[in-house]
Amino acid sequence: MLRLDRYILAKYIKTFLLALALIIIIVITFDLSEKLDDFLGHHAPLSKIIFEYYFNFIPGFVNLYSPLFIFIAVIFFTSKMAGNTEVIAILGAGISYRRMLRPYLYGSVIVALVVLLLGNFVIPYSNRTLNAFEEQYVKTRRASYYHNIHFQAEAGVQVYSENYDVAHKRASKFRREVYSPDGRMMRREVCELITFDTASGLWQCEGHSVRDIDKHGVETLTYTAIDTVDLHVLPEDLDLRAQRIETMPTPALIRHIQRETLRGTGTVKQAKIELWQRLLNPLAIIVMTFIGVAVASRKTRGGIGLHLAIGIAIAFAFILFMKVTTVFATNGELSPFMAILLPQILFGAAAWYLVYKAPK
Repeated sequence: MLRLDRYILAKYIKTFLLALALIIIIVITFDLSEKLDDFLGHHAPLSKIIFEYYFNFIPGFVNLYSPLFIFIAVIFFTSKMAGNTEVIAILGAGISYRRMLRPYLYGSVIVALVVLLLGNFVIPYSNRTLNAFEEQYVKTRRASYYHNIHFQAEAGVQVYSENYDVAHKRASKFRREVYSPDGRMMRREVCELITFDTASGLWQCEGHSVRDIDKHGVETLTYTAIDTVDLHVLPEDLDLRAQRIETMPTPALIRHIQRETLRGTGTVKQAKIELWQRLLNPLAIIVMTFIGVAVASRKTRGGIGLHLAIGIAIAFAFILFMKVTTVFATNGELSPFMAILLPQILFGAAAWYLVYKAPK
C-alpha cells in the first residue's frame, strides 16, 4: 500500500467510527428517555440495562444503518479533501482517479465483511438476549395463546390445532392427518386436549382417537380416553414465538426455511427476505462508498454542506427503494432475492455512472 492508501484508509475508518459513535450516543439518549418509565416501573437493574439491553441493541443498529453511516463519513472527509485541494493535488501528481479509489474499496470491503459476520452470526444471538430483556422489563404483555395453527409437519402429514397455550404447553382440538402420495387420507389422529410431558418427551392426550383407512376405503377406529403418545410434533412447532427468525443464526435460518417450505406455512417468504438481507445488504456499503466519493470529490462553492445534502438525499432514496422492493416481495410476486438485489444493482449502476462522469 502507498502512503496515500494508508492516509485515505485511515480517514475512512476513523471518520466512520466517529460518526457511528456520535449517532449511537444520540440514539441511546432518545431511546433511554422513551423507555425510562418502563425500566423504572419494572425495576430493571442498571447492569442489565447496560449489558443485556444496550450492548445487544448497538450491533443490530450498526448492522441496519451502516451503509448510511459509511455514506455520511465518506461524504464528510472526501469533501474536506476536495475543499483543501488534496484531490486536485493527488490527480496532479500523476495518480489516476481510478487508482485513488483503491483505498476506498479496501475500506468498504473491510466494513462489509464485518457487517456480514455481525448480521449472520453475532446479531441473532444478541437479539435473543435483547428480546428476553424486553419481554421482562419493557414488553411484559406477550402472547400466551395462539389460535388456528396449521402446517405440514413433513411430506404428506398435515397438523392442525385450534388453540395452543405456551405457558402450559397445552393444545386443544389437535389433529394429525397422514396422506398417501396420490392425496388419499390413510390415517387421522385426533386429540381433544394434549399436554406435553417434559420428562418423557411425549404428549398426554385426552380423548385420543385414531382412524386408519386402507386402500379399499375400509376404516378402523381406535379410541382411548387418556393416552401417552408420540405425535411427532414438538412444543416449538406450535409456539410461533419460538420461530423468531431474527434470533436464528444463518445456518439455522436456512434449515428453518427448508422446514417451513416443506410444511407449507406462510412464514417462508419473510424468512427468505431476512436471509438475503443478511447476505446481500453488505454490498450496499461498497455501493454507497463509491457514490459518496463521486459526489464529494468535486470541489464546489457549497462545500461540505452541499455535498452532505446531496448525499443524504441519495442515501434516503436508496433506503426507500429497498423498503419498497421488500414490500413487493412480502405482499406481491417479486422474489426475495430480487427484492434485495434490485436496489444494489440500480444504485450500483448509478455509482458506476457517477464515478465515470467525475472530474479526473
